[in-house]
Amino acid sequence: MYVRETAAFTLAAALLMQAAPAGARTLLLHANGITLNSAGQRQAFASMVIGDDGRIVQVLTAADPAPAPLPGDRVIDAAGRTVLPGLIDAHGHVEALGRQAQTLDLAGTKNLAEAQAEIRRYAAAHPALPWIVGSGWNQVVWQLDRFPTAAELDAAVRDRPVWLTRVDGHAGWANSAALVLAGVTAATNDPPGGHIDRTAAGGPAGVLVASVGLTGVGDAGIDAEAWHIYERLAGSGKLTARVFAMALGLDAQERISYSPIDWEHDDHLSMLTVKYFADGALGSHGAWLKAPYTDDPTNSGLPFHTDAEMKHLVYAAAQRGFQVAIHAIADAANAQALDAFAALGAGAPMGLRHRIEHAQVLDAADLPRFAALNIIASMQPTHATSDMAMAVTRLGTARLAYAYAWHSMIASGAHFAAGSDFPVEPPNPFFGIHAGVTRQSRDNLPPGGWYPAEALTIDQAFAAFTSWAAYANRAEKFSGTLEAGKWADFVIVDRDPFAIPPADLWKVKVQETWVGGSKVFP
Repeated sequence: MYVRETAAFTLAAALLMQAAPAGARTLLLHANGITLNSAGQRQAFASMVIGDDGRIVQVLTAADPAPAPLPGDRVIDAAGRTVLPGLIDAHGHVEALGRQAQTLDLAGTKNLAEAQAEIRRYAAAHPALPWIVGSGWNQVVWQLDRFPTAAELDAAVRDRPVWLTRVDGHAGWANSAALVLAGVTAATNDPPGGHIDRTAAGGPAGVLVASVGLTGVGDAGIDAEAWHIYERLAGSGKLTARVFAMALGLDAQERISYSPIDWEHDDHLSMLTVKYFADGALGSHGAWLKAPYTDDPTNSGLPFHTDAEMKHLVYAAAQRGFQVAIHAIADAANAQALDAFAALGAGAPMGLRHRIEHAQVLDAADLPRFAALNIIASMQPTHATSDMAMAVTRLGTARLAYAYAWHSMIASGAHFAAGSDFPVEPPNPFFGIHAGVTRQSRDNLPPGGWYPAEALTIDQAFAAFTSWAAYANRAEKFSGTLEAGKWADFVIVDRDPFAIPPADLWKVKVQETWVGGSKVFP
């Protein structure tokens, strides 16, 4: 992902804002505070003392005497509101979220005609744009049994090139003008690890398939330009989220640093991980399956690398001391990733927290290997509730037994962390907590939840977006829970998520966000 500085500054206010000046101490009083302790158990507190360095000095229960303010202290009266640890998204795409805010967004369109109307409206409103660029379309939501075509995009805009990425980021929709400028014709070969959707005559059809109290985020794939922007923001005090940056491949890693960069700038920024792709996405038939797609029996998806290549890539990064994160959606891709980690052997550097991003569709034989190999399962709960209708079509019912299998993953003993994959899904972590607990969409479908045996408890979902995500981001020593010695990263919300019906979890609103004892939202 390429982070433009303008896009970085446009990101949600809770991520990129000027930190508030620190006082002598900050006292948080009269809180309905809820955190996890070091053993992962839910713990209530009523007040908190924060030092002038932004770290927690004391966390006090309702039975403890409330701290008395001293001259110069700043007092936050929570007035009975619920206070939680800052929420952490283990897997998102920061630049893409910022860019989405500046381009055409088709995420809310319900059918092709509605999308065409929105594209036409956007183009008319921006006559000076040389290209119309956007994202968010989903042919499954539109109930198309195929990809949209260049001709259908031409019907909306034909005088300028148009390029619109699918909601998952793994396919793009181009009009004829864009295809001509790109030189894509019937004679163009498929790119490595990719596929050009074609018309019956062999020509390009228009789709190219290849690959909010947040106080921390795992940015899943950055280049050197993005890193330098992050460093400038962190160095000037403008980066108030804690960013666990993952270099997008060995080339990006080498351009950023040959050695891992541990947390710096008061634990606001690190680069400890190299990210690779094993496959594409399920919605665009790019996820790599062991058996063909149920709705496309001639297609099993697209591997990005041979087994030997993946093993080499994992070994090369690990030998340099980097952790490896592998995007793997379907069962064949997950098996390849697990094989590559297993091949590291006893001679590999120890203590590295390798992870698989998404792990959406697994073979029954591969799920236990996460725990056996000590691989973190970095999964996104809202993917299940967004994908459920499409997943049945793509996979049939038999393979769904080990799809989006959060409960089974945790029960196996594997480390689990949650994220959103924003902007593929909304960045609001309470949407993810809701999806994790209910296995339902935000309009309460299906009744009883989709494969409800794989649901999370509220405590598991809360941990997955706080302490477990902190562990996945190598940040558990200073974030993820509210304990003495850790940074005072917390949010104040409008209701207690542990005391409301699970169906209402997505409705929780963040009222204030604090990072390192400084208020960053609103």
